[in-house]
Amino acid sequence: MQHTRTPALLAALVAGSMAMTGLVSAQEIVVTHAQGETTLPGKPEKVLVQDWAAFDNLTALGIEVAGVPGSNAPGYLADAVSADTATIGSLQEPDFEAIAASEADLYIVAARSRTAYETAKDLVPTIDMSIDNGAIIEGIKTNLTKYGQIFGVEDKANELIASLDAKVAEVSAAAEGKGNALAIVTNAGKLGVYGPDSRVSWIYNEIGMPSALESVADGDHGGDSVTFEFLLETNPDWVFVVDRDAGVGNEGAAAALLDNELFNQTTAAKEGHVVYVDPQAAYITMHGYQGVMLLLDQVLEGLNK
Repeated sequence: MQHTRTPALLAALVAGSMAMTGLVSAQEIVVTHAQGETTLPGKPEKVLVQDWAAFDNLTALGIEVAGVPGSNAPGYLADAVSADTATIGSLQEPDFEAIAASEADLYIVAARSRTAYETAKDLVPTIDMSIDNGAIIEGIKTNLTKYGQIFGVEDKANELIASLDAKVAEVSAAAEGKGNALAIVTNAGKLGVYGPDSRVSWIYNEIGMPSALESVADGDHGGDSVTFEFLLETNPDWVFVVDRDAGVGNEGAAAALLDNELFNQTTAAKEGHVVYVDPQAAYITMHGYQGVMLLLDQVLEGLNK
């Protein structure tokens, strides 16, 4: 028996089909990131990260991570890495074979691993969450917002952002009228200075402590190279120290290096205004919410002594 479809029935079928199409497309998540746009079919379940700041931010949001770098895990995040978490290469050398085999829903690169994007994007859905060092606090907040949208945890993301804003305001108030500052990095027996485009740029840009130097050429690893004579001549009111040796897993050497006759004559040293910040949070996960909150607390404690 042949069935005929009335115009009304056909219209209903078309409308139903369009509604289903709309439902499917509404589940898609378009993520704008540092190297373009990536469309995810829905909320990711299996997530890999090649960047410890990404791991920091996701765990702060309560998101489980299935794969992480096999090197330079910051101590303050150690408890968040479970025994069954896969390792997918180092910070700068991803294991693409393992990544391809993972069938992950999302793979996140940033900072040191950003060059992996071009290869990885053809293997699994990939986003680059790199942050501009000149605007670290703003970058962290932007990334938290994006993660909130991707994983459907907008309320938690907003809660963390509010906490970060409050902490920045608290430290800024403590820093007001306290004088100028230098963020210095020690690296294999050498001294360097970090400035307004460095891994700890928020000391100047967001906290508002004026730099003791008019111009700093921020280096990638060791900052702008300086001598003890130069530090004494500059004579900062406050010094914030990043021990890169300890940050990359070697024996810390900053305290011994700075126990120097010239450095001890600076105002910062004489006044006890030398603050050693967590080297892994400052050097490895400088774009992570938990790491920056830790650093802000250390700076606040130093300023309030």
